[in-house]
Amino acid sequence: MTLPSSDADARFDRGIDRWFRERLRLDPEVATYLGIHEHDGRLGSASREGIEERTAFWRATLAEMERVDPGELAPSRALDRDLLIHTARLALFELTERRAWAGRSHAAADIGDALFPIFTRDYAPLEERLDLIADRLEAAPGMIEEARERMTDPVRLWVEIDLESGATLPGFLGTILAAARAERAPDPLIERLERATQAVRSSLQEHDAWLRDEILPRAKADWRTGAERFDELVGLRELMADSDEILAVGEELLATEKAARDDVCAEIDPTLTPAAVGKLVKSDHPATFGEALEEYRRAMDRARRFVVDHDLATLPADDRLRVIETPAYQRHLIPFAAYYDPPRFDPEPAGTYIVTPPSTPAMMREHTYAAISNTSVHEAYPGHHLQLAAANSNPSLVRAITSGAAEFVEGWAFYCERMMKEAGFDDLPNHRYILHTDAIWRATRIILDVRLHRGEIGFDEAVSMLAAATGFERPAALAEVKRYTATPTYQLSYLFGRHLIERLRDDVRHAAGPQFSIKQFHDTLLYGGTMPVSYARRLFPGLDR
Repeated sequence: MTLPSSDADARFDRGIDRWFRERLRLDPEVATYLGIHEHDGRLGSASREGIEERTAFWRATLAEMERVDPGELAPSRALDRDLLIHTARLALFELTERRAWAGRSHAAADIGDALFPIFTRDYAPLEERLDLIADRLEAAPGMIEEARERMTDPVRLWVEIDLESGATLPGFLGTILAAARAERAPDPLIERLERATQAVRSSLQEHDAWLRDEILPRAKADWRTGAERFDELVGLRELMADSDEILAVGEELLATEKAARDDVCAEIDPTLTPAAVGKLVKSDHPATFGEALEEYRRAMDRARRFVVDHDLATLPADDRLRVIETPAYQRHLIPFAAYYDPPRFDPEPAGTYIVTPPSTPAMMREHTYAAISNTSVHEAYPGHHLQLAAANSNPSLVRAITSGAAEFVEGWAFYCERMMKEAGFDDLPNHRYILHTDAIWRATRIILDVRLHRGEIGFDEAVSMLAAATGFERPAALAEVKRYTATPTYQLSYLFGRHLIERLRDDVRHAAGPQFSIKQFHDTLLYGGTMPVSYARRLFPGLDR
């Protein structure tokens, strides 16, 4: 006998609540980012046993969800059930097939990521947060040791990234200590922080010496995913295309975006070569990074007003976003800017938009006024911040931490860049030059992502291709490609995600006919929660899946 839907839904909700609590127990750093602070004094296990525990967790999740009959559930819960199966399969692939955890320690980066939200978010008085930071610092040497023990197949490039992270993390620890002293924290707390910080620094020094002297000489494992495994990962991500089709889209978009940029170059100055126009555009930037940071804030505010005035989307009722410098420990991997979403469960959640100071005087040329405008659309309004802040209002716990939706998250932000220009925001030649340059960058990312991990090109060739296609300074191109090696299929998500979202918009427009509303389309996507685009189609009745 079939149970009433309400009973099946209630049982499903109880199961999801148990799953959610266990997920946060395994990864307390995830809890902190979500604004659940009962685990703030802990670090997750970095040991091989921790890997096995997570593997068992995701296997149990998959088995439990596959036992649920989606026909007994309300549509929103049936969607959550399918999303969780999707997420579990991706997690198991990463843990048991790709096994990146065996190729690098990730220790310094993980410590920095564990401290960053506690230090930068004012969800509690600083003294309370410093006490929790001390808890995590005291646990950090043990975590470093655990990460060393599981590192059985070291990858040279990733070990080099580990060393860079280890060199920059002490600066962030110094910033925390300086803040504690400036705010006149109690002497016992400052002394505790000093002891814990010194212990972490000593552990990092020992760890870095071990990486340099013992691991680098024998770091022979290949970072490439391999053609077969890469295709399997693309299939698991349910991108509605295989890797050859995605590569073809990237190559086609690269050609069309280059042609569009050539047209803009002729519009800016027909007497100059495209390279000379690029130098001209790059010369128009603030004099100092401090001035650039203020310009990022102004551009963000202008974009927000434009979204409201032009009725492009509904903003969350309680909307907060701040712009700060990228912490030192992250700068070697984030050459320009990035975004952290508002912690869903904090009483006053705020998004964080980080901007990286230039590492050389030449890098200041990447912070042009036009680039600042376009990046603020991408990172803030109506890009990442609006999407992720709106998603927080969705009641689903599954969608709160669904992974594998990069083509939605990154694709939406990149979709917004072109959509805002089409709506008239900063629709000027210099700004269109940056728009097309950034699209060329993302199209190149598609090509490099596929070809790097299928073993068709090498690392140095990829750096040269990226620098040649985009005009990036070489340090920025080098930092970009380093990240690509560790995150297969993520890089292709930006422009291919835009492609999928634009295709979805066109399908919805065709189905709705004269009743189509761009604001309604945007709001349905934004407030439906974060999920792969192939699943987001289910938010729109009448579309083929």
